[in-house]
Amino acid sequence: MAKNSSARSVMVAARKLIRAFSRHDRTEYFRAFSPDARFIFHTHSAVLPTRMDYEKLWARWEIDLGFKVLGCASSEQSVQMLGNTAIFQHRVVTTIGTKEGVSQADERETIVFMRTAGGKWLAVHEHLSPTHHASDSTHNECCAMINN
Repeated sequence: MAKNSSARSVMVAARKLIRAFSRHDRTEYFRAFSPDARFIFHTHSAVLPTRMDYEKLWARWEIDLGFKVLGCASSEQSVQMLGNTAIFQHRVVTTIGTKEGVSQADERETIVFMRTAGGKWLAVHEHLSPTHHASDSTHNECCAMINN
């Protein structure tokens, strides 16, 4: 597969993952990740070493906080190809609803994808960082709720 078509395939996989997240479609969102994917979020104190760990945390947010993704906008997207590995980077502004109300998070995200033996691109690592706007009080309130 040519490098450009591989990059396009990764971009398709990333956009599918983002659309599922934006719709709060847990099934499709988590299907985009390998079971052994790792997650590092600035809003959470520990590394989540598997997809199941993240799924459990997400469920806890839903129950405890009334967490719901109301939408997200992705911009500044790029893909770096490294053989059967690809690094997708973007800026993401996420609108989140909780029992406390609606808030927005402005973040940068890196998602590492690996090509499976069948040619499918699966996310194996996600790292979320605040943008330079992270001092915004709405963002900090949202992060504080999710971190607890």
